[in-house]
Amino acid sequence: MDELDRYDALGLGELVAGREVQPAELLDRAIARVEAVNPAINAVVLKHYDEARAQLASEPPSGPFAGVPFLLKDLNVGLAGTVTTEGCRAFADHVSPADTTLVRRAKAAGLVVFGKTASPEFGLTTTTESRLWGQTRNPWNLDRIAGGSSGGAAASVAARISPIAHASDGGGSIRIPAACCGLFGLKPSRGRVATGPGAGIGWNGLSCQHAVSISVRDSAALLDALAGPEIGDSIIAPQTGPYREAAGREPARLRIALVEAPASGAAVHSDCREALLDAARLCESLGHEVEPLALDLDAGALGEAMTASIAVDIAARLDACAQARGRPITEDDVEAVTWRFAERGRTVTGPDYVAARRTFDMAAARYAARYADYDVVLSPVLAAPPVRLGELRLDQDIGAYARAIGAFSPYTALHNQIGAPAMSVPLFWNAEGLPIGVMFAAPFGREDLLYSLAGQLEGARPWSGRLPPTVA
Repeated sequence: MDELDRYDALGLGELVAGREVQPAELLDRAIARVEAVNPAINAVVLKHYDEARAQLASEPPSGPFAGVPFLLKDLNVGLAGTVTTEGCRAFADHVSPADTTLVRRAKAAGLVVFGKTASPEFGLTTTTESRLWGQTRNPWNLDRIAGGSSGGAAASVAARISPIAHASDGGGSIRIPAACCGLFGLKPSRGRVATGPGAGIGWNGLSCQHAVSISVRDSAALLDALAGPEIGDSIIAPQTGPYREAAGREPARLRIALVEAPASGAAVHSDCREALLDAARLCESLGHEVEPLALDLDAGALGEAMTASIAVDIAARLDACAQARGRPITEDDVEAVTWRFAERGRTVTGPDYVAARRTFDMAAARYAARYADYDVVLSPVLAAPPVRLGELRLDQDIGAYARAIGAFSPYTALHNQIGAPAMSVPLFWNAEGLPIGVMFAAPFGREDLLYSLAGQLEGARPWSGRLPPTVA
């Protein structure tokens, strides 16, 4: 590693602003880093080096992240003239006609897009493994998963290819990889970050976009840059920023509800329980009040509503792809679980889909009432440390797949279902040297509260100096 590995994205932007380093130098360094470490971790799957150089040549970057190299997730975003595959062989030649809104806003903040990171097919699982791209490996242990579906993003940031990378979250896909790779990752409120143009709300409102990063302030400053509606948005989260200011502001004394057991009743590994209780003690030492409180939600009904919502979306995507290609999508074109989701999606009726949306809305109301006297809810991110590659298989039927995912990640999907913000914070490493994230959630629209707490936790127990073996 070199000295620049210790800088976050804002720090690199400050070096550029002070003319201590040139954007082209940062880009060349990031490219060299990809070529050096990517063969081991398989995180960056599409290289847009020429496009990045053209971006720098067309206009000097400006903004808080001026000249900082940035990676997009290979899912649900478009960089003009480049391929976005969605992790699927059937989409391997899909070229984006224009930059999507998120990409335009990221560039306006000074970020320089130089590649895309691996995602499992359509972001369907909590590990980043696919027939198209293969296995993405965790920089902390190359036999373990990097999490999913933003595992490529998390592995690249953990390996210090770039200090921040785009990620998305439809059931935990920002928070899970952040937890697996020792990073900070915040899932925003529904309607916080525009997903267009023309995309609408993904997965019946479950999906959202943001990033994983080595620092809290990078995440906050990027959300300042990305947040806000675009024409046609049907859901708009209330403005509670600037988030970078919130990240630097001490929170008031908070009432924190401690949730140990997931609503599903899934077993929790002792490492995850230890990480949770350690975080609770840290919060108490900072002056916050922590009280145990059990979840009281119908996990089965929420899971069924989520499966129906995702299945309809997958069926629609494959139909659109077939129309664009002029031939049907076959079972061999996609992962087995993707095909089964599409089959299920074609059996979901209109009333079923509306009922799923109502299930989410009623859960949001019940959750808000349950935790009305608390500022923040603290829980594990996952029920186990990062598992070995190959354990979370995509060749199962939907029931077996859902049970495997639910056993590993029984906490995160709730916040997608109710639309609330939640963050994974890297405060604990187990005896094997694997990071174990903990999750804090806040009411809808209160990312400012989470950033304020996250900044305080980062100050009390800094994590950016902890480097995985692939870096150190």
